[in-house]
Amino acid sequence: MPNIIDNLSLIYQKIEHLAKKAGRHQGDVTLLAVSKGQPSSAIRQAYALGQRHFGENYLQEALDKQQQLADLTDICWHFIGPIQSNKARKVAEHFDWVHCIDRASIAKRLSACRPEKNSSLNVCLQVNIDSEESKSGVPVNQAEALAQAIIELPNLKLRGLMAIPQSRPTASEQQKPLAALAKLLSNLQSSSPQLSTLDTLSMGMSADLEAAIIEGATIIRIGTAIFGPRQTPK
Repeated sequence: MPNIIDNLSLIYQKIEHLAKKAGRHQGDVTLLAVSKGQPSSAIRQAYALGQRHFGENYLQEALDKQQQLADLTDICWHFIGPIQSNKARKVAEHFDWVHCIDRASIAKRLSACRPEKNSSLNVCLQVNIDSEESKSGVPVNQAEALAQAIIELPNLKLRGLMAIPQSRPTASEQQKPLAALAKLLSNLQSSSPQLSTLDTLSMGMSADLEAAIIEGATIIRIGTAIFGPRQTPK
């Protein structure tokens, strides 16, 4: 069994060290514990250690865990997988963040389905920063148009950008797409007053953690380094 206590402690220390090295504060970077494929007991253990942000890819798996962990009222649930139209209602009803908006139709569906009693749903645009045919995400040259469309929707709060860059052989090469995403966020912030409040860069995993923090990541997504190998099937 993985030692979640030790794993989380090491990751917190690493984030603190890298943030300091980059001239940033540890509090500038939120650790998103990617809990897909992990049992609710592992999430409960991480929660007991102070972890509050958890990311899930698969809707039904996530809904089951949310029911099992309903007593943990201040968990912040992030949906980080692709969204099909027929699942948008449940995502809108049960999550605090969505990181994977890549088309206006899904954004409109999420906004329409967000319950009135809930606060606005925090969302990020998923950007295909490397223009990979096999990967989801809005092309860089279409990101501003999509952002402008989303800020008009009543029940969504556009927070920033998310990307999953291609793996590269060296740290300096890995830093380039992350820098490009940070530049895109800066350009969006400058493009109109409505986008000036964007504040989120969801980028960086275990392999590119240092590069992501150097380039301004505000949310880091870490899974197996916390929980070990996935324990439940997709």
